[in-house]
Amino acid sequence: MKTQNYENHVRYYPPHHFVFYPVVLLLFGISIYFTLNDKEHSELWLFFALLTIVITGLALMLRQHYALNNQNRIVRLEMRFRYYVLTHQRLELLENRLSFGQIAAFRFASDEELPGLVQRTLAENLSPDEIKKSITNWQPDHMRV
Repeated sequence: MKTQNYENHVRYYPPHHFVFYPVVLLLFGISIYFTLNDKEHSELWLFFALLTIVITGLALMLRQHYALNNQNRIVRLEMRFRYYVLTHQRLELLENRLSFGQIAAFRFASDEELPGLVQRTLAENLSPDEIKKSITNWQPDHMRV
């Protein structure tokens, strides 16, 4: 497996991103084509196109809603634990000044960088992307989807 860093940290789920969505896009394209070219059944094809859009939206929302909420809770707990172990201070006391995106970006920082990066983020209000770019010793997260 490649060493993870800022350039390659985004992860894809092939059955979803490279099978399901292309098939749905193909079905949507076919239904639009026949909506415009099959005058006798255009309403039926239009309904099929709208149904494809609804199914795609529902699939996206359901797939990600539960998994991401659970992952977000785990990331927050992991960062609270790491910060406490490293500093003997509770991250919860600082969380009202940090977005979840900032907290999630901290997970890529090494233990040596984390406390200073949290303080720098509080002082400079770094964006999650700026946090990631400033990490010198990148710690991979191969489990987040």
